[in-house]
Amino acid sequence: MSKRVITTFLICSALISAAAQAEQITTISGTDNKLTVNLHLNNGNLTYEIFYDNELVLEPSALGLSTSIGDFAKDLSFTSASTKKINERYQLKNAKASDIHYQANQLTAAFSNSKQDTLTIEFQVSDHDVAYRYRIDSNQGASRVKVLSEATCFNLPDTATSIITPQALPETGWMQTKPSYEEPYTYLESMQTPSLNGVGYTFPALFKNSNKGWLLISETGVDSNYVGSRLSEGNKQGLYRVEFPQPGENSGIGDTYPSMALPATTPWRTITVGKDLAPIVESTVAYDVVKSLYDAKYDYKMGRATWSWIVWQDDSINYADQLAYIDLASALNFEYVLIDNWWDQRIGRDKIAKLAKYAKSKNVDLILWYNSNGWWNDAPQTPQDVMNNSARRKQEMAWLQSIGIKGLKVDFFGGDKQETIKLYEDILVDANKYDLVITFHGSTLPRGWERMYPNFVTSEAVLASENLVFRQDAMDQHAFNATILPFTRNAVGAMDFAPVFLNKRLSKEQNTGTIRTTTDAFELATAIVYQSPVQHFGITPNNLHDQAKHVLDFLRKVPSDWDETRLISGTPGEHVVIARRKGNTWYLGAVNGESKEKELTIFAPMLSGQQIVLIEDDKTQKSIKRTLLVPQNGQLKLSLDAQGGAVIYNQ
Repeated sequence: MSKRVITTFLICSALISAAAQAEQITTISGTDNKLTVNLHLNNGNLTYEIFYDNELVLEPSALGLSTSIGDFAKDLSFTSASTKKINERYQLKNAKASDIHYQANQLTAAFSNSKQDTLTIEFQVSDHDVAYRYRIDSNQGASRVKVLSEATCFNLPDTATSIITPQALPETGWMQTKPSYEEPYTYLESMQTPSLNGVGYTFPALFKNSNKGWLLISETGVDSNYVGSRLSEGNKQGLYRVEFPQPGENSGIGDTYPSMALPATTPWRTITVGKDLAPIVESTVAYDVVKSLYDAKYDYKMGRATWSWIVWQDDSINYADQLAYIDLASALNFEYVLIDNWWDQRIGRDKIAKLAKYAKSKNVDLILWYNSNGWWNDAPQTPQDVMNNSARRKQEMAWLQSIGIKGLKVDFFGGDKQETIKLYEDILVDANKYDLVITFHGSTLPRGWERMYPNFVTSEAVLASENLVFRQDAMDQHAFNATILPFTRNAVGAMDFAPVFLNKRLSKEQNTGTIRTTTDAFELATAIVYQSPVQHFGITPNNLHDQAKHVLDFLRKVPSDWDETRLISGTPGEHVVIARRKGNTWYLGAVNGESKEKELTIFAPMLSGQQIVLIEDDKTQKSIKRTLLVPQNGQLKLSLDAQGGAVIYNQ
């Protein structure tokens, strides 16, 4: 651990004991006055605390930065504060909601350090969300700054428990491609429990505050001006601090800290608070506080995709199998087919052009895979050494546009340094010139990117469905994890888990491979429970013949982009029921995370008095369809098999 990080940790810890003597400088509350942030100053050290419904949910926590032009974490003097109301409407087509009305109260508080330079902290507080960021201004004529570390801390109540993923060590995992946000979640662990790798945790971080409610901590607005941050190890007092990338990320290329022109503004830290989990699932704060960095040059299409590689693997990257998957997509009215790694060698560019033309004749578009790698890992898959080079990238994208390719999946990034974040941004900005939507894999968490970059559609950044194919233990945990991800990873951004597997064994011939333990109804429900505006499905061509008509009808109908999202019911590790609306149609997905049957009574007021289709378990892992009328009270009873599920939609 570096001397700089140790010093920051000691500052955070010292503020806990000093908080009682701190002077409250100013305060800001949300629009319904239940969520309140208080700012305190104690001997020049700045802290904040958060109350919800008069209950302390975040104890006094440090604020501030250490920079190349001076220290903004101590010896601060209060200068000024002002407030204003925010009332904004905006539209998205690639998120959990489409027409968003953001209302919040804003506090802007300015402080000067010993050199008389200015640190401004901006808070925006809505009914359930707190977001804050820093701005640095030099009064000494400096034109640039390095942010060496942050004093930013999150001081949870001592009895809180965590559901978070550990940070991976650099250059570990397959072909040294980590970190890539693909670690298992803790499950209601004490904050004193060491992380798996001893280097803290990635965002987002979910905490249960005993029986008092929940907090989700994350960040948003990260672009090429900053690094992607993480959380430190917790300590016995429930204290976490913001840390920057590890030196070894991306094979040691680039600094661990950000460098910016002055005045400089940091990304937003976000804290979502609720007595239950609905505010966390439904929160749009990741988009609310950011702005688009450029206008969409094209009308980008969201949609569903077939994908041969996920079940049929590398051997399927050939011309004939891709024709079969194009036909599968066409038969199900899907918008896309993803052709994965090695296509340049195993199919060839001329035949890719033919496939694109054939797909277009079927009203389907192609997405092609690329390796991000220049020199920061050992992943051999091609095409590589294209996306990391500005001139080659533009030439390639021009060719892709000329043959009608509509999207790219770029893989194997392996770090959160500023140089890597800039590569993400460069790919997105260039792709906007050539009518390409972008999916990232082996990648960082998307931090408000749905709004910032209008052709961004989704990122992996999760222990995703490829592991269901690779490992039986991952398959056995599939249902449990489906009750974790909606409250964590998928709550803050699009998540390319790649759901819906309908083969009993996950291989082409179905006589080898992992054995699926979930039911068909469960798998269908994940198309709703998991949100990704381009959704890559695990279905295979044989499913057209071995699945019932009601299954295929659902796959033809289910959207991938949504107008509204609501949590109906759910407890991490047990079950989740999520409702999403597209136009006038509501889709409800229910999954049982446990290996025992379950009866649920849910309240779905949006379906009151309406006729619905219910797809549920039939006790053989297959599914059956029923049509029924929802009572006026909006209550429904669901019977879920062990690792089972249900799908509901109104007609």
